[in-house]
Amino acid sequence: MLKEERQLKILNEVELHNRVLLSDIAEMLDVSVDTIRRDVKELDAENKLRKVHGGAISMGFTDPTADHSKIYALNEKSIIAQKATGLLRDGAVIFIDGGTTCLELARQIPRQLHLTCFTLSLPVALQLLTKPNIEVIFLGGTISREAQISVGASAIHQLSEIRVDYGFIGTGYVDALHGLTEFDWDIVQVKKAVIQASKKTVLLCISEKLNSQHRYKTCNINAINTMITELEPENNLLNMFRKHDIHLL
Repeated sequence: MLKEERQLKILNEVELHNRVLLSDIAEMLDVSVDTIRRDVKELDAENKLRKVHGGAISMGFTDPTADHSKIYALNEKSIIAQKATGLLRDGAVIFIDGGTTCLELARQIPRQLHLTCFTLSLPVALQLLTKPNIEVIFLGGTISREAQISVGASAIHQLSEIRVDYGFIGTGYVDALHGLTEFDWDIVQVKKAVIQASKKTVLLCISEKLNSQHRYKTCNINAINTMITELEPENNLLNMFRKHDIHLL
């Protein structure tokens, strides 16, 4: 594989999953970690991604002030957000997770809608503050520099004391058999707490992430009440998910 092809693959994985590990990319492309590290360093110098310890993150993920139009798969995420807003009702109490798809949901919430919204995400909280009729409650804790969300015991404890109507979450990886998975153990613990704090959990996920998995499990697919993708619910790509007790939108 030529360097240009390799770097395009790296960029695609970073944009798709927001954050990746160098070791995972090296294994996927069957090259050394040092090779991937050099590629990531070059891509960082070209301002195409941001190099972090042991991995890389997308520019749209690490910089909430970045050009909105440069968010990966923005059209698909916009469709997902539109579907998700259809679940919202005046007076509802909700939770919105971090990540670019959840951030798009926060952008698209109608300004006239009255909501109480909990979040662990700094970019989501800032976006929600532009909506005059939303009471924004930020759940604090140790801030993950890469994910820009609160993690740790304090955040998990605060989640244990609330019960929201809808918990809107994202995921790095989702599979009908293996459920929701991530490579970050701290993020998994927070997502578990969000699911426990939600009367109904809604997964927002672009279809490119379907049938993918990583090492740490968040939950079985049946722990999710509704999964929203940009696809029509009848799409064949969702066939495996139809076998489970999950509503597809």
